Amino acid sequence: MTTKPQFEVIRMQPENTNSVLVSCGTDCVIFDPWGHVDAWQELLNARHLHLVAIYATHGHSDHISAAPQLAAAYNVPWYLNPRDNDLILWGNPILDMFQLPNIPADYTRPTPLGAGTVKILDGLDMNIIETAGHSAGGMTYHFPDYGILITGDTIFRDGVGRCDLPTGDVKQLRTSIDKIYDMNLPNETYVVHGHGLDSTIGILKESNPYFVPKSACRTKCEVFHGCGCGCGHCHDDDD
Repeated sequence: MTTKPQFEVIRMQPENTNSVLVSCGTDCVIFDPWGHVDAWQELLNARHLHLVAIYATHGHSDHISAAPQLAAAYNVPWYLNPRDNDLILWGNPILDMFQLPNIPADYTRPTPLGAGTVKILDGLDMNIIETAGHSAGGMTYHFPDYGILITGDTIFRDGVGRCDLPTGDVKQLRTSIDKIYDMNLPNETYVVHGHGLDSTIGILKESNPYFVPKSACRTKCEVFHGCGCGCGHCHDDDD
């Protein structure tokens, strides 16, 4: 008999990023392991969990600070869209701000990840959606059988991820949010964002001005400055 998976949002210190621990029996995977490696090892040991893999929504250091060392310690893969590989060491100054150890130059390299459907634990299928914009390698993870969506920094409860960091692109971000909207997920789908409060698809439709259908082009262009969609309503950043 297959054990029902458990999803838990983990907010490791220093509190900043929403990591997600998914376990099925004693096996588990971690999404966006932020914080100290020792803290993650203590948590896994205390719960007698066996780490199988690590998945990153993107390559910014506040989402992968513990990933390379955890992968090495447990001899497991950590997955990242290769378009974000150049961001791994770029983000060390962010770790300095939080007084976290830098990712060393000889870090354990990530396993390339692309769009598709994979089985990450026994009986648990996950859809992987490419959602560039906040970074070139942004990924969103959907668990259709359990109504859960992990978006990283593509979209938040009441906003979207910034696009002014390396490889960010506002036009790609708009396209990615359209892609999520067009998935036509049920309103009760639970959404875990990279930072801040969790939400649902219904809450996003009600309160996030960026999360509207393509037909509402003028509304979208009023919030997506400089998206360049060509509709005639776009603002330029220099206006």
